[in-house]
Amino acid sequence: MSLIGLLGSFAGFVRVRYLHDKADIDNAIFRLHYRFTSAFFFAACVIITAFDLIGSPIDCITDDAVSRPEVINTYCWIQHTFTLPGSSKLPSGKVVDYPQAFQGVGPAYEGQGERRIHSYYQWVPFVLFFQGILFYLPHWIWKNQEDGQVRSMTDGSRGLLMGCLPEDRKVRCTALSSYLQDTLHTHGRLALVYVACEVLNLVNVVGNIFFIDKFLNGAFLDYGTRVIQYSSMDQEDRDDVLIEVFPRMTKCTFHRYGPSGSIQTHDALCVLAWNIFNEKIYIFLWFWLIILSVLSALALAYRLVIVASPIARLFVIQRVASPSAASAETVIRRLPFGDYFLVHMLGKNLEGFLFNGLIDDLALRFNTGNSSGKPNSGGLESAPILSPRYGIPGDR
Repeated sequence: MSLIGLLGSFAGFVRVRYLHDKADIDNAIFRLHYRFTSAFFFAACVIITAFDLIGSPIDCITDDAVSRPEVINTYCWIQHTFTLPGSSKLPSGKVVDYPQAFQGVGPAYEGQGERRIHSYYQWVPFVLFFQGILFYLPHWIWKNQEDGQVRSMTDGSRGLLMGCLPEDRKVRCTALSSYLQDTLHTHGRLALVYVACEVLNLVNVVGNIFFIDKFLNGAFLDYGTRVIQYSSMDQEDRDDVLIEVFPRMTKCTFHRYGPSGSIQTHDALCVLAWNIFNEKIYIFLWFWLIILSVLSALALAYRLVIVASPIARLFVIQRVASPSAASAETVIRRLPFGDYFLVHMLGKNLEGFLFNGLIDDLALRFNTGNSSGKPNSGGLESAPILSPRYGIPGDR
């Protein structure tokens, strides 16, 4: 299968779904995790393993004493390669520069410093695939918990009700409001799982930042800032940070027995073609994961405000559609957060006029009697959410 064909298999993650195709059961930031980010990890995994695009992932050259150079390639791939520092600082404070044929590649000198081992490249495709699964996991948990409930309640007809007769709309509103009244106080678990998945999204993206940093031997946390600083430095005073973290040419030492039984050492230069893509993938991930972590934190803060504040819920319900202020306030006052969460999901999957009818019908049911069929007794349940001093959203 061609590279384009393999990448096309991930199009389902990011394709736009029309209103009537699938119920909307999450928000845009949630979708950034399992659609865009997860698809990016999977696509990156495919790209760097496409040998027909970049050739062999490693290609080493050594002296003519080695009759089978493919052995060197295999050995250096499964073992590791290394680079050497281009300079070192003496105890006196003087900085010594060492001649190198390529950044990180040159003869070894006494006191040059520790060489930098590179063995991560063997695991990059597996790690990218694993991270793609991690970013898809919260959506999988939430999708299995929700189990098509919102789609079933909206009959999969989101976006298709403009031509319905008024009698059909009334029947739909009555059926939905009757179900919500009969199942009052039973949707707390559904809302709890969703909030837990939003928390998991935030933990996931922050945890992946530190996971990548550990994977790259501590070179990821400041990777982006160093690249930005590097781009603003003078050409003669800078070392390429991308090449430092993802070297394109490295060294490899191969030992073997000679004809007399003594150990012979062969110094090989290895070209790592994969790192052409790795450096671009990880610089993008550095910026993207930071942006996504901020967005996820804001989404979670918004969710906590909604959980804690009935006033915030009232504003949100009135932004979904345009129900009457009195009906919206009655519904918000009577619904616990779990039931409010389901009503809000319904509002995202129903036409505005149908959702307005649902809110009005629910308010009428709550005003004429509670879920046990008894009339309301007033008290806190009938107290206004907003003080008359500030008015009710939608009346202004």
